Amino acid sequence: MSTRPASSTCPCGGPAFDTCCAPFLSGAALPPTAETLMRSRYTAYVLKDEPYLLSTWHPSTRPAEAVIDEKEPIRWLGLEVKSALRLRQRKVNLPDDPDSDTVEFVARFKVGGRAHRLHEVSRFLREPDPDSGAPRWYYLDGSFPEKK
Repeated sequence: MSTRPASSTCPCGGPAFDTCCAPFLSGAALPPTAETLMRSRYTAYVLKDEPYLLSTWHPSTRPAEAVIDEKEPIRWLGLEVKSALRLRQRKVNLPDDPDSDTVEFVARFKVGGRAHRLHEVSRFLREPDPDSGAPRWYYLDGSFPEKK
């Protein structure tokens, strides 16, 4: 796992890491929203924190194999959360469920000097934590919008 960032800007683009994603990655707090969970998962990818990624993945879709390849020379460059308004417009015909949410984002990264973009619409579920019973968000799965 990579070294934790200093008290500079959080990898997810939020304020200082110590007050943004660090409490979630350390287990001191649970992300209160699906977007906060998505941001903390992006930070976990940047820091190569596989245990956090697996613990926040819904058990029904959690992969059995490793999700991070320590040998892959990936460098994460930034995260952009897309407009919540567009998501509300997409979900207008879906029933309102406070225990499910969708977050659209674009994550930029480089592999071998070549820039890439990951554009995903992620689905999240809120269920009781198996240990504490407290409601918590889990990443369920994602889809990739068509390129225009």
